Amino acid sequence: MTEPAAPESTALDTGTINVVRKRELRRAVRGTFVGNIMEWYDVGVFGYLIVTLGPVFLPEADQATQVIFMLGTFASTYLFRPLGGLLFGWLGDKIGRKRVLFMTLTLVAVATFLIGLLPGYSMIGASAAVLLVALKVLQGFSAGGEFTGALTFISESAPDRRRGFYAAFLDGGSYLGFVLGAAIVTVMQVLYGQEAMEAGLWRVPFLIAGPLGLIAVYLRMRVEESPHFAALAAERSADATGPLKVNPLRVFASNWRPMLLVVLLVAAANSAGYAFTSYMPTYLSTVLEHDAVQGNLFSLPLMLLMACLMPFVGMLSDRLGRKPVLFAAAIWVIVLAFPAFMLIGADSPVAIVGGLALIGIPVALYMGTLASTYPAMFPTASRNTSLGVSYNISIALFGGTAPLVIDSLVRTTGNPAAAAFYLMGMSVVGLIAVCCIRETAGQALAGSEPNVETELEAHELHLARSAANA
Repeated sequence: MTEPAAPESTALDTGTINVVRKRELRRAVRGTFVGNIMEWYDVGVFGYLIVTLGPVFLPEADQATQVIFMLGTFASTYLFRPLGGLLFGWLGDKIGRKRVLFMTLTLVAVATFLIGLLPGYSMIGASAAVLLVALKVLQGFSAGGEFTGALTFISESAPDRRRGFYAAFLDGGSYLGFVLGAAIVTVMQVLYGQEAMEAGLWRVPFLIAGPLGLIAVYLRMRVEESPHFAALAAERSADATGPLKVNPLRVFASNWRPMLLVVLLVAAANSAGYAFTSYMPTYLSTVLEHDAVQGNLFSLPLMLLMACLMPFVGMLSDRLGRKPVLFAAAIWVIVLAFPAFMLIGADSPVAIVGGLALIGIPVALYMGTLASTYPAMFPTASRNTSLGVSYNISIALFGGTAPLVIDSLVRTTGNPAAAAFYLMGMSVVGLIAVCCIRETAGQALAGSEPNVETELEAHELHLARSAANA
C-alpha cells in the first residue's frame, strides 16, 4: 500500500537535502533550452549555407576550394572554444552559473546577427572572409562556456533520479536549433533559388538571430541560481573565507582523470554528431552530387526526430543506467557505420534515409545520455571549469573539425567508406572510455547534497542517513 503523505502541519526534518521546486526547475529548463537552440541555430544556418557562402566570400576560387575554406572557417569556431571554456568555466565556478550563462548567450546571439551584416567579397575583397572568420571565432569563444555551463546548471538544478531526463533537453534543444536554422535555409532555397541566396538573401537567416536572441536572453534572465552553487557560496560566506577561489592549475591536477575521460567520450559522440548534422548536407551535394535542397530534405526530418527522442533517451538512462546506453551507442557505430555509408551512397532515396538513420540513432543515444554523465564526473566547486576545458578541447580537436577531416579523407582516398572508418575508430575510443567511468545514474552529484522532488522523500532520506550513522 502507498504510505500516506505527512500532514501539511507536520514539519518534516529534511536536514541539508535540497528539495527541488518545480517552478524554478521549469524556468531552469526553459532558460538553458533556449540558449542551446540559439547556439545551434547558427550551426544549422552556417552548415547548410556552406555551398552558398563560398561564392559570396571566395568567388574567384573553384568549388572544392570554397568548400574547404568554409569547412575550415567552421572548424576555426571550435579552435577557440577551449579558451572560452576555461574563462567562462572559471567565472562560473567563481561568480555563479547564472551570470556567466547570460554573458555567453548574449555574445553568441550578437555574433550570429553581425554575420548577417557582413559585406561580401564584391564590396571589400578578401577582408570580407577575414571578418567572417573573426566573428566565427567570437562565436566559438563564447559558445565554449555556453553548453558546458548549461549542462552544469541544469544538472545541479534537477532531481537526482531524473537528471538524465532533464539534462537531455539541452541536446534536444541543440538539435531543434540546428533543424530550425537548416529548415529556414532550405525553405528559402526552395522559394528563391540558389542565385537569389548568393545575391543577398543568405543574410536573412543570420539576422533572424537578433529577435531570437532577445527572447532567449529574456527567458534566461528569469532563471534562479543553481541550488548547488548557491549552497556552496553560502557555505564559503558562512566560513568567512571570502569569495570563491578557483585555481585552474589545481583543478586540472585533481581532476585530470575524469577530464581525460570526457575528452575521449566527446571525441566518440561528437565526431558522429557533427558528421551527421554539419557534414552530411555537404557530402550529399558535393561528393554524391545530389541537389542541395534534396540533400537537406533527406536529413532534416531525421534530425527533428532525434531532437524529440533525446528526453526519452535521458529517461532510459535514468532507469537502466548511463553505461548500458553508452555501450549500445558505441557498439552500434562500430558495427553499423560502414553499412550506413554504403546505403547513403546508393541511388535510392529510401536507402539514403536508412543510412542516415543508422548514423542518427547512435548519436541520439550518445547525446541523450552524456548530457547528464559529464557533470556528474566532477565536484561542485570545480565542475564548470573542469567540464568547460575538457569538453571544449575535445570539441576543438574532434568535433568541429570532424566535417573537415572526413571531407579530406574522402577526397584524398577517393573512397566514401573512409568516413565510416573514422567514425568507427572514434567509437572504439569511446567504448574504452565508457568502461572506465563509474555509474552515476540516480546518485547525488559529487560535492553536493542530494536533490529530491518532495519534502517527504527528503525526510525519508534524512532518516535513513541518520540511522546509518547511528
